[in-house]
Amino acid sequence: MPTERFQFTGEGGLQLAASLDMPEREPLAYALFAHCFTCGKDVLAARRIAAALAAKGIAVLRFDFTGLGSSEGDFANSTFSSNVADLVHAADHLRETRKAPSLLIGHSLGGAAILAAAAQIPEARAVVTIAAPSDPAHVTGLFKDRIEDIRKQGKVEVSLAGRPFHITREFLDDIAEHGLMMHVTNLHKALLIMHSPVDDTVGIDNATRIFVAAKHPKSFVSLADADHLLGGKRDAAYVADVIAAWATRYIEPAVAEPASDPGEAPRTVVVRETRASKFQQTVSIGPHRMLADEPAAAGGEDSGPGPYDFVLAGLGACTSMTMRLYADRKSLPLERTTVTLKHSKIHAQDCAECETREGMLDQIDLVIGMEGNLDAEQRKRLLEIADKCPVHRTLTSEIRIVTRAAD
Repeated sequence: MPTERFQFTGEGGLQLAASLDMPEREPLAYALFAHCFTCGKDVLAARRIAAALAAKGIAVLRFDFTGLGSSEGDFANSTFSSNVADLVHAADHLRETRKAPSLLIGHSLGGAAILAAAAQIPEARAVVTIAAPSDPAHVTGLFKDRIEDIRKQGKVEVSLAGRPFHITREFLDDIAEHGLMMHVTNLHKALLIMHSPVDDTVGIDNATRIFVAAKHPKSFVSLADADHLLGGKRDAAYVADVIAAWATRYIEPAVAEPASDPGEAPRTVVVRETRASKFQQTVSIGPHRMLADEPAAAGGEDSGPGPYDFVLAGLGACTSMTMRLYADRKSLPLERTTVTLKHSKIHAQDCAECETREGMLDQIDLVIGMEGNLDAEQRKRLLEIADKCPVHRTLTSEIRIVTRAAD
């Protein structure tokens, strides 16, 4: 998955550092992502969500707000209003260089900023908030013991997530003036609210207020057991999966590709490193996009199936499809097939029917469940047919793999 890094002009003429995570092919849509307060475009949740969405065909622009990360400016001079303005500038940049975003995504205070900016991005048809406060002033709770000092002194250094930041009286005044519920009520765009019921930074009651104020179409998805920053490795992947599925109803559909020539099957598979983590890959098969990774125990982030998982999935799908074809052709009462697979290594000496007698062997165990009013003879015949699926035959026959360097 290619990531383009560049700068664009934000509020006040400052240069803001941005990353555009692109799919391997022409994007289905463009999304604009707003990160959490004092975070940055490269915070783990933003990177993981952007990578997962790009793998599903949605390009994602994420950037550092003024004074954060690699962007110009002083954070002390930024306000909630300037963040909203930066988002509008980011959308303008996409419109001028690519295509305006049809999907807006905001995490935490970034979610509040996205709601406030949405009306100024007319092409956006869908908005997603993740752990967003219903009032931007909620963020002042992070430094509530210093608010009086900020009011008196005009600018005070506070510690947020273990890092020092200067908060000004202007920031407090600006954030107090924003009536976010008015923006929510007048949104006129599809809204997806995602929030964890155990979020101890921004409570779930914030999601309730946003949902009640919004007009349909609106949806809510509970991020059960997730923390505020989506620190769990699977949480960001789940968020991306839900967003991608939900957004397809609202974003512009992809241009249909010409029908494939049946003679082209099987299609070419392209696997490419994302470089978002140690092992993560994008897997492209025709119009389909997915992630591959290693489980955490093997040093990966478990953001997608592992290599052997794909092998087992291919065998399982082929087995079930072959049984379905046979059952339909013979008018057998097979209602549903479930194939459960497991890969393991065994000692060759433990396999009486194997030709190899020393060392270790790969073993794939298939457990096939068959639903329907089948008699014993029909079940026996279907099990025999299961072993005749093309992938099974490929795996148990001599395979020639030809490897060469790309031109």
